[in-house]
Amino acid sequence: MATNGLSFPWSSPVGNRNLSPFENIRQQMDDIVGNGGILKEMVHPGEGLPVPQNASVLIHYSGFLEYSDRPFETTTHLKYPRMMKLGQDLTLPGMEFGLLTMRKGEFSRFLLQPCYAYGELGCPPLIPAASPVLFEIQILDIFNSGEVDDFVTLSPEEQNTFSLSKLMEVVNTLRSFGNRCFKQNRYEKAKERYKQAAVVLANRVQQSDVEARELQMALLPLYLNLSLTELRLENLQKALKYANKALDVDSGSTKALFRCGQAYLELQNYEKAHESLVKAQRKKPFDCDINNLLKKVTLAYKDSLDKEKDLYTKMFQGFKGPVEM
Repeated sequence: MATNGLSFPWSSPVGNRNLSPFENIRQQMDDIVGNGGILKEMVHPGEGLPVPQNASVLIHYSGFLEYSDRPFETTTHLKYPRMMKLGQDLTLPGMEFGLLTMRKGEFSRFLLQPCYAYGELGCPPLIPAASPVLFEIQILDIFNSGEVDDFVTLSPEEQNTFSLSKLMEVVNTLRSFGNRCFKQNRYEKAKERYKQAAVVLANRVQQSDVEARELQMALLPLYLNLSLTELRLENLQKALKYANKALDVDSGSTKALFRCGQAYLELQNYEKAHESLVKAQRKKPFDCDINNLLKKVTLAYKDSLDKEKDLYTKMFQGFKGPVEM
């Protein structure tokens, strides 16, 4: 992206020196609203369909004033890209209009006139009055959260009028959304999306044994994700609950056994933790995570027994027994 500070669209020697930087760049841009208020230059094309209404997009963006080679606002330095929901998180109409013309992976520039940006008053002290602004936007991912949010608000009866493939599409989108939130350490939001997906699956009226099994297998990764999320939130009993729900679906799931081991360890139930991890180790004897956690549990269990032994020893040291007559 041009926001790396090495080159900017108005720094090129090519162009009419009698025109301002924004006047020069607008000559290579397309008018996307028909009144010159929002101009677009596609720098790198994307793929797939344009961003749908009310979707959530994962983006990097930077905003520039004319004659400035530094952004007044940027997300490119952030560890995690910004997740923004159209119709909710965007305050500039020009930015929202622009996003609706973009596709996943696309990088484009948008020149916004004041009426589509910060208005006639601007936003002092950063944005002077009646200032046009240039935004560079890169879309990293798109989540059709508007369609999904509409689906989860339907009654179970209404949800059951949709095909199984449609339901699974909603579940997969919710899970992907949750995964993205989890990676950004937004654990409460991740948990919300995982639970929505689990409720959608639970509401489904099963048509056959094959469909019932498919629904159960779709629940497995959700329970595992919920268990890990609850561990991050230090809700240990809930983490254990979801790990056991995963084991109800697949009693041999090493991930579920590992989650049980993690939760039991934090609860200081070393015997149960050891039991769960030994079962997992039998299935994956060379798994480093399982073996390392099992070693940690074994050491903690031994330390606990040693402390208990020392306690009993001190208790009985002062007991001399009955006095003989």
